[in-house]
Amino acid sequence: MDTTPNSNRIHITFLGKTNAGKSSLMNALIGHGISIVSPFEGTTTDPVTKAMELTPLGPVLFTDTAGLLDTSPLGDLRMEKTFKTLSSTDFAIYVMDATDMDYDLYEKTIEKVNKYNIPHMVVINKIDSISEDQILKIEKHIKNPVLVSSKNMYSILNLKDKIIESLNTKLNEETILGNLLMPNSKIIMVVPIDSEAPKGRLILPQVQLLRDCLDHGIKSYVVRDTELESALLDIKDVDLVVTDSGAFKKVSQIVPNHIKLTSFSILLANQKGNIKTFIKGTDKIKSLDESSKILISESCSHNYSHEDIGRVKIPTMLNKLLNKDLNYDFKMATDFPEDLEKYDLIIHCGACMVNKKAMNSKIMLCKEKNVPITNYGIILAYLTGILDRSIEIFNLE
Repeated sequence: MDTTPNSNRIHITFLGKTNAGKSSLMNALIGHGISIVSPFEGTTTDPVTKAMELTPLGPVLFTDTAGLLDTSPLGDLRMEKTFKTLSSTDFAIYVMDATDMDYDLYEKTIEKVNKYNIPHMVVINKIDSISEDQILKIEKHIKNPVLVSSKNMYSILNLKDKIIESLNTKLNEETILGNLLMPNSKIIMVVPIDSEAPKGRLILPQVQLLRDCLDHGIKSYVVRDTELESALLDIKDVDLVVTDSGAFKKVSQIVPNHIKLTSFSILLANQKGNIKTFIKGTDKIKSLDESSKILISESCSHNYSHEDIGRVKIPTMLNKLLNKDLNYDFKMATDFPEDLEKYDLIIHCGACMVNKKAMNSKIMLCKEKNVPITNYGIILAYLTGILDRSIEIFNLE
């Protein structure tokens, strides 16, 4: 489980007032110290993450955040980072100090949590410091709180059970192809070996799709684009060909029309985002002109070359299609701007490095700002003239 990408983990975030005991609780759940613990306010300055397996739930990513109402000189910046974690949070744990019950802060914070449609639980920490009467008063204000003490192993085990119970009922298993193809279906994955391909290994979307096929009994065959034609002769009754988006044009000319075709990026767009929103985003392309501003957003940082899809291929193809020199901004990793209204179109990568919650938070922000958004695979299919064919597998009608 240690090698599971963070994008495939359930993201669990601890929130709460400064010195409520978030770090102590996370350390107790994990079983050893990850977050620094001290009696002084503002000890946790930046989000601290720990990937682990929460048995029997599976791989999770715990995040400890800086305390709310931090009055230190950098308090506002720390709280901004804390709230930024909500965009990728699948489940929130709001921690309150039983001896310092700030109900007003709790209500304001949960408003933000609800804005992102994040399920949450409330944990009342340090209950060993208050009386039974005080606990009864708390339970009148907070619905179904989990009462714990980081010093009591049994209450920590109970908290762990409550987290697993909540996640089992609120989170559904995600799949890339398992809900699109039947077991024993056959797919061919086309993996071009060019300057963008990492030496000696596959890139994450290819690995994720391979694993998904194994999990759902789908037979997968991996070939280079140079061997695709002979592979189609060797393998009978192929149900789907999945290619790198950058090779769409070449692959579409080789694959017969009766065999469905799509890309790794489009499959991830369907799994992690909203494929209908991405398709609709291409409607904006025809109206772009020299004054238009386009944001190309990648969810990870990497070195790029003359064959880079986001920085080179898409801008070149888009400019050629429209016969115009458009204006592009490039953002990487977590650098997704809030002032999206200055853009006419957002083109996002396949999002293999972020979870579904993070991708949907970006889509939600685009909708709030009324800015169209699309995805690498979708726009490359559009630019190649095979968009309708590339989304046939999803039965969107």
